[in-house]
Amino acid sequence: MMGNKKTLVIGASENPARYSNKAIRALRFHNHDVIALAKRSGKVEDVVIQTEFPINEKVDTVSMYLGPSRQEEYYYQLVNLKPNRVIFNPGTENDELAALLTKSNIAVEEACTLVLLSIGAY
Repeated sequence: MMGNKKTLVIGASENPARYSNKAIRALRFHNHDVIALAKRSGKVEDVVIQTEFPINEKVDTVSMYLGPSRQEEYYYQLVNLKPNRVIFNPGTENDELAALLTKSNIAVEEACTLVLLSIGAY
């Protein structure tokens, strides 16, 4: 079992059918701390969905569930957050943001958080 990797899930949803919701539940199942961010507040199990971008948090991984057109408002905040990596889940790939993160020495992965967790590669 790997250590706790505090993860910020951007595009969180209370809807159990959404991948962001499944990812939050899977991350918690694997004992990772989760910060969930969305336009609407809510709750997924023991994780409260925040509407304000977390500042002064030490985050290991950002798991992206927002389409590229909705990511732009977070560019500056993501670079400032200085996570170790940002995972672009399927459908969220964004070359512009990826280049910005890479330039800031933040690793970029185009992968599925759920798959990484299920194969022990998270």
